[in-house]
Amino acid sequence: MNFPNQQTAMNELQQIQALQQNIERVIIGKPDVVRLAIIALLAEGHLLIEDVPGVGKTTLAHALAKSIDCTFQRIQFTSDMLPSDIIGVSVYNQQRREFEFQYGPIFANIVLADEINRTTPKTQSSLLEAMSERQVSVDGITHHLKTPFMVLATQNPLEYHGTYPLPESQLDRFFMRLRIGYPAPDQEKAILKAERSMIAIEHLQPVLSARDVTAIQAMVDQVPIDESLQEYIIRIVNRTRTSKWLELGASPRGTLALQRAARASALIAGRQYCLPDDIKALAVSVLAHRVMLQTDTLSETGAEDAERVIQEIVAETPVPL
Repeated sequence: MNFPNQQTAMNELQQIQALQQNIERVIIGKPDVVRLAIIALLAEGHLLIEDVPGVGKTTLAHALAKSIDCTFQRIQFTSDMLPSDIIGVSVYNQQRREFEFQYGPIFANIVLADEINRTTPKTQSSLLEAMSERQVSVDGITHHLKTPFMVLATQNPLEYHGTYPLPESQLDRFFMRLRIGYPAPDQEKAILKAERSMIAIEHLQPVLSARDVTAIQAMVDQVPIDESLQEYIIRIVNRTRTSKWLELGASPRGTLALQRAARASALIAGRQYCLPDDIKALAVSVLAHRVMLQTDTLSETGAEDAERVIQEIVAETPVPL
């Protein structure tokens, strides 16, 4: 790895560990979930947190945002929301006799899109350019977003009344989808015991600056990945496109995302190289939301079925020696 020096690498690793520990002060018993969220951040990806109510989706997003000293905006999505409520709108200034652009909440380093599936497809589509190109276009003028930039979206998969499914084009722009899940009995007991001593989310202090995050993100690109592992990624993705259980396989964007996730995983682990285990551990989170099940195999737990198909594909794909 072509780091400037070993001391820099150690400092960056300590910063990553401090970030994880800070988030775990309010997200108890879910180190793997926290690690995946940090991987998405360092890989410059957007994160979709999908789970049932009450397990900490919004808390995780808030904890990640509060741990970084940068701008943060929360957008509570509703059915009557318009694209201009997110992007902004041009307002006529009578004194200057010209239109002025009023920036919307999308112009922040970290944007929490809470209950994103409660708004209409038209409003959802207003996020596409921002998530893909880190910019928005209004009235023929391009406005660049801040760096770093990350969209953290939450949604409840079981609540269908008043919700709109995310289109495939938007799902594909999410770097990763993760589930928090219910805590194990011993974890839930620890939560009960720690209830009074738990730090309130509003009192969480930042441990990294926006510049620190940008510097670590740049280091992800420097983590080498062997050609055999790149071929391994391609074989996994190609199997999603030929699987009898899937109508739509993962896109090339998914291939790139899996490679970048593996690099970020190696960096977090303090390694100067990627391993097959990095790819195997991340394949479900990176690919499952990008595929579509065959109509005749679709069930009420379609997302879980898609994850199971990806797990089987990974298990059946030979690991490079």
